[in-house]
Amino acid sequence: MKLIQRISNSSFVKPNFLLSFVIILAVIGPVVVVSAGFWDAISHLQKEPELFWSPSHIVVYTGVSMTAIAAIMGTILLIQKSVHGSLKTGIKLVMVGSILQIISGFGDSLSHEVFGIDGLISWSHQPLELGLVLASLGGVLILKNRENTKLRILLPLSIITFLFFTTWLVFNLVLIFGHTIQCIPVYEIFSSGCSIL
Repeated sequence: MKLIQRISNSSFVKPNFLLSFVIILAVIGPVVVVSAGFWDAISHLQKEPELFWSPSHIVVYTGVSMTAIAAIMGTILLIQKSVHGSLKTGIKLVMVGSILQIISGFGDSLSHEVFGIDGLISWSHQPLELGLVLASLGGVLILKNRENTKLRILLPLSIITFLFFTTWLVFNLVLIFGHTIQCIPVYEIFSSGCSIL
């Protein structure tokens, strides 16, 4: 019982401290995931082997882990009933986005084992992208509530990443219905971009 009391009184679980880490991880985590995703796409172009522990995949897992840690810290804040309103909504979005990224990551690994290298459109990529959109939107909402802190410098980055992820998801969803456009040379970078799983 004393251990639980000591942990709850620790500065590491104080709401402001946790919220600061949630903000940083919720904003930076999705950026790391997408950056590594582009790196992975370039490695497909170079015909590098598709391995679970490739350097680009490890960086993707790092970004997803950052978002998951933000979600765990946000869960602690929700349990402590330290957040309300749109701050609470933002944390819940980070949590849902994190769960979607983790599940889609496992699905993408299975997809690669069964089908090999896939293109832009796959049953695992779009839920992963939705997870990125939700997590980044959560980061924006959390930051909007904390504009009076030093972390406000992350607000432009969080808004830009949210808009980019949303545009990317919408663009890929449009490709589902107009999939022949995938075969234009721009998509050579995605190796088998003309295939839809």
